[in-house]
Amino acid sequence: MIAIHGDHFSRTFQTDSPSMRLILLFTWLTAISWLASDSLAADPQSQAISLQVRLQQPTQQGSSRYHVVHRAQNWSAAETAVIVCDVWDAHTSVNAVRRVNQIAPRINDLCNTLREKGATIIHAPSGCMDTYAETPARQRAIKTPAAENFPDDIGKWCYQIPAEEQGQYPLDQSDGGRDDEPHENKQWTERIIKLGRNPNRPWQAQCSVVTIDQSQDYISDNGNEVWSILAARNIDNVIMVGVHTNMCVLGRPFGLRRLASNGKNVVLVRDLTDTMYNPAAWPYASHFSGTDLIVSHIERHVCPTITSDQVLGGEPIRFANDQRTRLVMLVAEDEYKTNETLPAFAAKHLTKHFSVTILHGSETERHSIPGMEALDDADALLISARRRALPEADLKRIEAFVAAGKPVIGIRTANHAFSLRGKPSPTGTETWESFDADVFGGNYTNHFGNGLKSTLKIADSADHPIIKTGDIGKLVPSGSLYRVKPLADGTRVLLEGSLDDGQSEPVAWTFIRGDAGRSFYTSLGHENDFSHPEFQTFLAAAIHWACDQPLPSLETISAQNQRYNAARP
Repeated sequence: MIAIHGDHFSRTFQTDSPSMRLILLFTWLTAISWLASDSLAADPQSQAISLQVRLQQPTQQGSSRYHVVHRAQNWSAAETAVIVCDVWDAHTSVNAVRRVNQIAPRINDLCNTLREKGATIIHAPSGCMDTYAETPARQRAIKTPAAENFPDDIGKWCYQIPAEEQGQYPLDQSDGGRDDEPHENKQWTERIIKLGRNPNRPWQAQCSVVTIDQSQDYISDNGNEVWSILAARNIDNVIMVGVHTNMCVLGRPFGLRRLASNGKNVVLVRDLTDTMYNPAAWPYASHFSGTDLIVSHIERHVCPTITSDQVLGGEPIRFANDQRTRLVMLVAEDEYKTNETLPAFAAKHLTKHFSVTILHGSETERHSIPGMEALDDADALLISARRRALPEADLKRIEAFVAAGKPVIGIRTANHAFSLRGKPSPTGTETWESFDADVFGGNYTNHFGNGLKSTLKIADSADHPIIKTGDIGKLVPSGSLYRVKPLADGTRVLLEGSLDDGQSEPVAWTFIRGDAGRSFYTSLGHENDFSHPEFQTFLAAAIHWACDQPLPSLETISAQNQRYNAARP
């Protein structure tokens, strides 16, 4: 293993060193005589594993929008395997090594816990079988009887399964995905060479933090061997951990694609994985948003995911450098197509500083927005919804979020998101008629005629950072002007809209709520508004302001539009 201490690199030991050979010999001599004691039968003491798997389903057949769905599953540990994929002792990317060092202890805890419950642990450090050739765990894999039937191509890498043809692959990894600073990568490569390792393939063993129990675990990187182990032990359920999600975890012969397409109940532990993605490549998101995009792709087209806390308790792993704000968007309106414009806007302009979860309203149940559990650990909320009553538990989630003083952003119909104009709500649902006044300090009553065009004007007192980011005053609004006066105390008007007859109304404002939380609202947000960089900048700046993030400028938004569109596959 090669260990990293701060910004310096130090050698712990080499797998081909005398010390490593002694360790391997010791494990061989002290292991239980596995040929005599190892049984392929299920452990009668096996325990149940209770999981909440997460997947994504189209909002309706043929839709490009998805609902996040959670399902409870109970697995028998005896019928479950954990595959530890390519958690190597070194890598060509120093940042990849740093991130593996963060998740390796948790992977080890997961393996230990599930092993004790009766699950089978398969260690798969690809390309490192020579290191373990004579160990009991490797020999156990080699001597497992071959399965009676092998799926087609189980021994080959899998680049895509048919289900993935329904969607677009979410990122460009053609540069190999290294996200190192050039000077650090140079230092790291020099260090690898000094250790006598191949700088293009420096791994020689599994990371030593992840314990291999030589008395019962398996070591293999061979698809046929892994399939035979699963068959011999009557295993239908597989929990996958390791790296890298967009490469080996998906594509190896024992990876997610092969297992899922051949009928195994496989799940990815989404907080115990990492991608090879360079933010300098399309879609120009943060590295961690790149991982989120791949996880989302997997949940839609390959298999469900879980988090490690479902087995270990505590909290899921969050990488130390992942400082993104967790933003949830509630999108449930049918008039202005924000179910199309907001996802596209977020993909271009929010994935650097935000982890974005978009919850779409149900296509079949008007008063349902699946996936509201995402609010439980969200940092910010953006709403684009219109006249929805919600199940009591979901509305209480929103109420609790607001009461916690967290930022809320609303566009267009958000000021009547949870109002049915005083009409009774359907059985089992509730409304929040005062939501506009409580959360935005607004007073929406109706709108002027759709045929009446308005012009924008920067408010006289609007010396505000949001306004300074671009030329929003030049925008010609596409939607009707809303009647929202009078606003509550604590609001600060940024934009006003005027009709030809001189009538005017506030169009955008900030509001410091009674709970001290920041709110921003604008009645802009028509489909055509999103096509203008001025509006994109204005909305992006408002979201960043509400979340106390550095505000983007019109120049940066325009530049991102250009490079995003030019490089998009």
